[in-house]
Amino acid sequence: MKALVYHGPGNRAYEEKPNPEIQESTDAVVKITKTTICGTDLHIMKGDVPAVEDGTTLGHEGVGIIEEVGEGVSNFKKGDPVLISCITACGKCDNCKKQMYSHCEDGGWILGHKIDGTQAEYVRIPHADTSLYHIPEGADKEALVMLSDILPTGFEVGVLNGKVKPGDVVAIVGAGPIGLAALLTAQFYSPAEIIMVDLDDNRLEVSKEFGATDTVNSGEENAVDKIMELTDGKGVDVAVEAVGIPATFDICQDIIKAGGQVAVVGVHGTSVDFKLEELWIKNITMTTGLVDTYTIPMLMKTVGAGKLEPEQLITHHFKLDEIMDAYDTFGNAAEEKALKIILENK
Repeated sequence: MKALVYHGPGNRAYEEKPNPEIQESTDAVVKITKTTICGTDLHIMKGDVPAVEDGTTLGHEGVGIIEEVGEGVSNFKKGDPVLISCITACGKCDNCKKQMYSHCEDGGWILGHKIDGTQAEYVRIPHADTSLYHIPEGADKEALVMLSDILPTGFEVGVLNGKVKPGDVVAIVGAGPIGLAALLTAQFYSPAEIIMVDLDDNRLEVSKEFGATDTVNSGEENAVDKIMELTDGKGVDVAVEAVGIPATFDICQDIIKAGGQVAVVGVHGTSVDFKLEELWIKNITMTTGLVDTYTIPMLMKTVGAGKLEPEQLITHHFKLDEIMDAYDTFGNAAEEKALKIILENK
């Protein structure tokens, strides 16, 4: 089969690899029909995730068709269309029993990280019964690719951890795919205002189309001053940090009001300055987290009911064998106006 293979920082290749095989009785082999590229894949290509070894197939999102199942798999059979969770869960360990699947003792985020991932013609899925989801007949499979990772990430780590509630003023710092996913799902809870902050005018314009009430270009004006102006000097009830750099973390610290929630979603690779001397008195709550994907079933129902339209995030389509070009496009997202890319394997 062909796969997108990591060969060290800045070095990737679309090359032949052996087809995956069943290794454990609880495995399934899935033929990928649609997959995508994540910002985390770009972090890997930059060398930010040293656990990824030379020769690993990247990718942790996608939909496909069951090709083969191990004898211990009871929920799926050959030919079933499935959604692949970015998180592998055994369903039995202490963390899984708390729905903290991201810290599964025999799984977690391993696809495209510690084992071969989904940017390939075929992928092996460990713990298939608890790491795959049946796709309803007639469902929009491209929309469901967005449910592998970014929608549950924005929802669980941003909106739910941030405890967004009716009437809240919410600021989402970062209007990339994860920030936009938080924007879409925050609206489940009817906040009064959602302020989007980014450097990219195109993404800010998309934010308005998706429901943002205000936008702030932090490259053209002081974001903290502007948000304080928009909130009559009070600050925001919820600040979602969706980038992962010190500057965006600082904005969230500076705009949160007393009793507010700061939800850190961004992947931080360097230390930040935590302004405890200012925040200790403000009764704030700060959360971090890796997505657990426990909301996938609910999100699938919401998409099926037409209440959530994640296909809005898709801006580009490529064939799987065009994945090298797709990486170039996604890596140059601002110029290419790229959000999420669909890679199709015929």
